[in-house]
Amino acid sequence: MSEESGEPGGLAESGATAATTVLSVVIPMYDEGEARPALVGRLRPVLDALGVPYELVAVDDGSTDRTAALLAAFRLGWPELRVIGLRRNCGHQAALTAGLDRAVGEYVVSLDADLQDPPEKIPEMLRLAREEGLDIVYGIRADRASDTGFKRWTAAGYYRLVRRLAGPSVPAQAGDFRLLSRAAVDALKELPDQQRVYRLLVPWLGFPSGRVTYERAARTAGRSKYPLGRMIRLAVDSVTSFSAAPLRLATWLGGCAFLVCLGLMGYTLGAYALGRTVPGWTSLFTGVLFIGAVQLICVGLLGEYVARIYTAVQNRPSYYVGHDSAEESPVARRRSMW
Repeated sequence: MSEESGEPGGLAESGATAATTVLSVVIPMYDEGEARPALVGRLRPVLDALGVPYELVAVDDGSTDRTAALLAAFRLGWPELRVIGLRRNCGHQAALTAGLDRAVGEYVVSLDADLQDPPEKIPEMLRLAREEGLDIVYGIRADRASDTGFKRWTAAGYYRLVRRLAGPSVPAQAGDFRLLSRAAVDALKELPDQQRVYRLLVPWLGFPSGRVTYERAARTAGRSKYPLGRMIRLAVDSVTSFSAAPLRLATWLGGCAFLVCLGLMGYTLGAYALGRTVPGWTSLFTGVLFIGAVQLICVGLLGEYVARIYTAVQNRPSYYVGHDSAEESPVARRRSMW
């Protein structure tokens, strides 16, 4: 949480307070200027048709394109739009954290700006949560035909891995498109995690949940903000944040290496007894490489956990808010309109 914003900041642009705002929609944005018109064109009619007080919390994650300027322009004609600007690029999960920390709605929906997850499902999510008294409603990708084969293959592998490590409560094919009740959001805000992976944290809470399914569409514009490197980083964060299995794996690898060493010792003694010590060079070389590789793997796994301990001890905020349009004075609001 930002040290500049210990509590949800300000009121929605429409004047709605935390007590009257029914729905908050949080959208992290980073260099999504090309997708802005399409997003507004599809999202605003959906939210206006709900007939309930709402706010749209757009979190500008230190964009370098025209995202900030376009958001400021859209605010002039859309009073429910609230813009939160981070001082620098902090990452998708940190930007999502900033939005969840400051959203004031009774229910909060998180949505990506690329429109691969359809905003038209938001009314169904809200209706399901209200009618069945649910605190969480997941958006489940029933069809990912718009993704590449490699993307589908790696996503399937990721969900199999995290479900095995974190438990079956993690819904398969559920990303960051979800609805949370105020109780669920408040519970998330109390967690001390520094590097958050919400697709694992939210199921861990254990709140009553439901799901809606949809077909994942192609990006409307721009390029993916989750290339292979970030996907690998997300997988590492998911595993090391929710399971000590890698440490146990290091123990098993050490045990296997020990057994291999015993075998090599037996082989060496036998070769020495038979006078064949010179031909043992290949096995010795192979054994040294194997043991060295196991040691490096174990040290790397330990390093990941030590790095997390280091980050937790530092206790630095995951984001800094540069500005929040809901906290602007009336004079500043009038100036922004000129």
